[in-house]
Parts: sequence; C-alpha cells; structure tokens
Amino acid sequence: MKPSRAPYVASRVPLSRRAFLRSAGIGLSLPLLQAMSPVLGRAAPVPGAPRRMLAICNNLGLLADQFFPTQAGVGYTASPYLRLLGEHRADFSVFSGVSHPNVDGGHPADVCFLTAAPHPGSSSFRNTISLDQVIAEQIGTLTRFPSLTLGVNTRTRSLSWTGSGVAIPPEDKAADVFRQLFLQGSATEVTTQLRRLDTGRSILDAVAGQASSLRRDLPAPDRERLDQYFTSVRELEQRLQASRGWEQRPKPAVSAPVPIDPANPAAYMEKVRVMYDLARLAFETDSTRAITLMLDGVSTPALELAEDTLTDGYHNLSHHGKSEKKRGELRRIDEWHMRLLAKLLTDLKATREDGGPLLDRTMVLYGSNFGDANAHTCFNLPTMLAGGGFRHGRHHAFNTAHNYPLPNLFVSMLQRMGIPAERFASSTGTCRGLEFAG
Repeated sequence: MKPSRAPYVASRVPLSRRAFLRSAGIGLSLPLLQAMSPVLGRAAPVPGAPRRMLAICNNLGLLADQFFPTQAGVGYTASPYLRLLGEHRADFSVFSGVSHPNVDGGHPADVCFLTAAPHPGSSSFRNTISLDQVIAEQIGTLTRFPSLTLGVNTRTRSLSWTGSGVAIPPEDKAADVFRQLFLQGSATEVTTQLRRLDTGRSILDAVAGQASSLRRDLPAPDRERLDQYFTSVRELEQRLQASRGWEQRPKPAVSAPVPIDPANPAAYMEKVRVMYDLARLAFETDSTRAITLMLDGVSTPALELAEDTLTDGYHNLSHHGKSEKKRGELRRIDEWHMRLLAKLLTDLKATREDGGPLLDRTMVLYGSNFGDANAHTCFNLPTMLAGGGFRHGRHHAFNTAHNYPLPNLFVSMLQRMGIPAERFASSTGTCRGLEFAG
C-alpha cells in the first residue's frame, strides 16, 4: 500500500500569509502575486493608428424599459433612450441579457464592472485585475500614461484594479488631470520626478534581493509563486524606466484651456461633460490608450439640470419604488446621460486621426453594475459598445433569464486592441455575434 501523501508544508521558514518583505519602510506581503501569473501573451505594437478604450460605469444604472429595444438584430426599433443617440446608430451596439456570473451584492458590485470578480458583498471578497489594467500591462509603455482612472463625485469608488486586487483611486478633478497631461513642469520639477522614479527602482531592487534570499528555503509551489513575483518586479522596473523616458519628453500642446471643475456636487452633468472632454483630449494626443470613468450617483444630492433642480437625490430617485413621479425625474437624468454620451461620440467622430474619425479607433464601453437599481439586481445589465473598429448597428439580445457572460465582450475588446487574450475572468470565449469591421 502506498503511503499517504504528507500534508502540504508551506516552508521550513515560519512564514505566515501576512509575512512581509521590507525595504525603505515599504512592506510587501507574501505571497503577493498569485493573481499576476501570466495568462496573456505580450502584445506586439499594432501597425497603423493606435487603438484605445474608454470604459464608463454609471453605478445607478438606467431604467430598463426605456433603454432596451424590444426587437433584436439590425432592424430593431430604437428605445426612447437610444433615440437620443439616433445619429450614431450605425456606430454602436447594444446588448441585453448580459451580466457578470456570480457578481452580486448590490452597490458593492460597481467595483467589479471591469473585473467580474465574484461576490463583492462577501466578507472574504478580493478583487482581481480590471480590463484597463490588462491593457496597461500590455501596451501601457507606449504612451506617457499607461492608463487614466477618473471619477465623477468620487475619489474612492474605482473601476481600476491591479493584478493583486488593489484599487487605483480615481481622479475627480479634471483640472488636475489636465495639468498632468499637458502642462510641462519646470526643470526642477522634472528632476525631482526623475529622482522619485529612480528611488522606486532601487526599492524594487532591494525587495527582490530579500525575496531571492528566501527562495532556497521554500517548497516548489512557493518558489513558483516567487518566480512570478520576480517577473512582475522586472516588468514594473521596465515600466518605471519607460516612465523615466517620458519625463524627459515635452508634453503635447493643446489649444483647449484648463477645464473648470464645478465645485457643487449637484452640477453632476457638467462634471460628466468635462470628464468626457478630457478623455477625448487624452486620446487625441495619444497620452494614454486606456481610461476608466466611474459615474457615482450614490452620494450625489438633487441634481441641477439645465431646466431646473430635481426634488430628490439621485440615489433616492433610483429607488423609485415604481413611483411615476420619481421615475419621471430619473428618466430626465438618464436622458441627460444619453445626450452627453451622444455629444462624446459626435466629438470623437469629428476628431481626425490619420484621415479617419478618432471614434473608429476608440472603443467606448458604457454600462452599469445594476440591471435594476430599484431592486439592487446585478443581471441583465444595460450595456453599449461604440466605435473601436467593430461592426455596429445591432441589438445583441441574449437570454434575459440565463444571462450571457459580459466578460466575453471584454475578450473581444482585448483582441481588438491587438492583445492576444483567450479569456478574461469568467469568460467562455469571445462575444458571439460581434464582428470586427474591415
């Protein structure tokens, strides 16, 4: 009889799951990088004009009966909301019956919009890498900023998450981001930033050295994890070195003035408009190729719209309880979202790059973590994809009772970016029925 296998022993060294490598006062927990094992090939630069992605999450959703068409395919009759995007009908696809498998929990699900990490409301939840950060890891060194993480009325609710499940805080001041993108610092400021980058590299070198000394005392599974850690350290060093090069290059010149950030949170729609303009400028100057934007309405007071001020806060209106008065006010908010999205698409089409519309090279993903904010349900998510080099003009109607995996759309988007992805999170393949344009 074969002897039973001995229980797995993590190491002869008594390392707990909270063990730390320390250098210059910075602690890194081990094992840190299980989620960073490579699942994607390194993307080669795509010839021709670059491709880009703007991902927008409206975390209070949209009224489903006003958003979704009732017919599928190319000849669908536009819903009331989609009629506001009528001039761009051939430039976007709408999806129904899609969701993230096992993503539940109501409001906490907004941070999973681009990760699809399951059960965000659970006490043991840990997020995973977001779609934009996969893009940033693959092609982020080609631009001054690997990615931009933006927010409206939030500096905490983020769409962008690293491979180790750490949130990248969103910037909610467009003026600050504009200065980072386009205003050149003084010689002293550039020197200071270069010194910071060099310090970051020295810290990584020191931490990697400490980790290497631990390696010989670890069993094979932990050595494999540590090798993954070394790989990620080397990649981060390469990105830091690329950042060092960008610091020495002039920033692009733009004719647009520094945007004015509305001080009042109630000026929500103006904040959205300013962020859309900023995203377009960032793409137009090829300052980055991946942007996320969290539109947070949860803590937003009664909105100031062009015609008047609404009678209740955005969040309370989303819990309308089927009150026609509340639904009516919520409908006006949603309609403003659609008008601003239409303007963004118009501006991207009007901006030329290598003789073609910038929209043709820019994927604009618009959706929500909520299918029904009133009921806190996270299935049948309102989802649109515009531009980016796909064949559009279709309503992709999937099963509203047994939803199709939204991560399949993300795989198609990654492949359109030139990134050789075969899967993302809970995907089962590429998005059925969505085709690349010629």
